[in-house]
Amino acid sequence: MLWGEEIAQGHLSHRRIGEITVEALGNYSLEGRKVLCLIPDFTRKAPLPLLFRALYKAIGKQVKALDFLVASGTHQPMPQSQIMKLLGLTRAELESKFTNVGLFAHKHDDPHELKLAGIIPEEEIREISSGKLHTEIPLYLNRRLFEYDLVIILGPVSPHEVAGFSGGNKYFFPGVAGTEIIQSFHWVGAVITNPAINGVKDNPVRRFLDRGAALLHFDKLCFSFVVLADGELGCLYIGSPEESYGKAVDYSSRVHIVYLERPFKRVLGVVPAMYTDLWVGGKAMYKLEPIVAEGGELIIYAPHIKELSHTHGAAIERIGYHVLDYFLEQWPRFAQEPKLIMAHSTNVKGIGRYSDGQEYPRIRVTLATGIPEEVCRRVNLGYCDPATIKVEEWRNREDEGMLYVPRAGELLYRLR
Repeated sequence: MLWGEEIAQGHLSHRRIGEITVEALGNYSLEGRKVLCLIPDFTRKAPLPLLFRALYKAIGKQVKALDFLVASGTHQPMPQSQIMKLLGLTRAELESKFTNVGLFAHKHDDPHELKLAGIIPEEEIREISSGKLHTEIPLYLNRRLFEYDLVIILGPVSPHEVAGFSGGNKYFFPGVAGTEIIQSFHWVGAVITNPAINGVKDNPVRRFLDRGAALLHFDKLCFSFVVLADGELGCLYIGSPEESYGKAVDYSSRVHIVYLERPFKRVLGVVPAMYTDLWVGGKAMYKLEPIVAEGGELIIYAPHIKELSHTHGAAIERIGYHVLDYFLEQWPRFAQEPKLIMAHSTNVKGIGRYSDGQEYPRIRVTLATGIPEEVCRRVNLGYCDPATIKVEEWRNREDEGMLYVPRAGELLYRLR
């Protein structure tokens, strides 16, 4: 079954969100049972304090445990204090009011935290990936998932550079998965290319994720919702990960994709503070690449970003940022490198070609961040001192071929 609602103007009231939650969970017998909720980390916009309290009001007093696991993929595990802040909880509340609530971080590279859920055979992988991958893929997931009576996904849905849209079964893979499938599905997305997959509902990567989820034999329920610019919800659907996600994607397509009539020679993408390294700040490129003119420049403006990646910095510095053909044409050289890193690399560098030992990217990507100039040059990206950029001077200059984009990385921009 599917429960939910969307609104054409304004947003869903907090009261209505609570009512939908009660309607959905009222169909489950959860007395004395254990429930695990998968939630996004701080790099995603989601009203988690509101959803936490709606859930607790609906089932908190009847369940044995209502635990929360951060589906952080390969991002750094969050300490409990940050998870509490994410959910709007205090230590005193956990120790007195919400005593059956547990908070956990995911560690994708700790084998002791993972359990084999199944294997997708090589022939299926070849078919799903249209021949781009030729290997079976073991599905390792956080072992906690197999210790609960019901797993609930709390997943915001918006355009995504690898999976088409975030949400749904993406909270299993890569959210709480091991390295193998994370590497594989990111590389398939990169080979398809960001402009061809970002904001596309049905795509090979999504079929990849849904096939993996079909091997998970525990009860699943998914809260799929779309977060508006003001942080409120435009829609909420509760049901299977596939069905609820599909409804939320249709809504997200209407509110998260901006269509422009023409490309711009220079684009300034101002990155929100929630993106704390280029690993996630690269979303500015993923969402803006389609509207930068051939030979144009995207400036990623983020003085607060000081690192390429909190987790993968060393690997990125070793590989650098390159167009896809740079890797494909020199595959023996890169075959043993992490596909996850190469996928990030080529998505940030963008569309281009590689010929006779020379790269020809379609556009220039310039970092106006706290990352030192020598690092930017070393990894094959442009550099601009952020202190020289006066953001106000970029506004209202579309007639000059210049576009200012606040909150870069949140909305997908396309040409009509």
